[in-house]
Amino acid sequence: MTEESGVARGNRQGPEPVRSPAGEVYDWYTRGMALLGHGDANAAVQLLAHAVAAEPASPSVREALGRAQFDAGLYDDAARTFAWIVDRHPTDDYAQFGLGMAAHRTGDLRVAVEHLALAVAMRPDLAHYGVALRGARAALARA
Repeated sequence: MTEESGVARGNRQGPEPVRSPAGEVYDWYTRGMALLGHGDANAAVQLLAHAVAAEPASPSVREALGRAQFDAGLYDDAARTFAWIVDRHPTDDYAQFGLGMAAHRTGDLRVAVEHLALAVAMRPDLAHYGVALRGARAALARA
């Protein structure tokens, strides 16, 4: 049996290679953000994950992935993504907010309150940060 006939019969070794979408990192980022804006968070996660793999040190690309993961209901993944940003950029108020929101959704209320409080301290002018913090504190008090 030749290798070619083995492949034709489905006897391949190993998984299919993962193919990157067409375009470059910026294209994946902009298409991912457009998908997210149109409510297709799952598709956005797929594109933005490719962008993060290609540009792993980019906080803005990771932030976009975290937003998409959150909107797709992948709260543990979103928390890890935002935690990566917070670890490297602790003064990033949006990453603090995102980590707090994701932690709240996973039920980690102490972490949620901690990071939402930091976001509020950094940006007291953003009312939705305060609303989220009050909600997390109320949930923690009920727990």
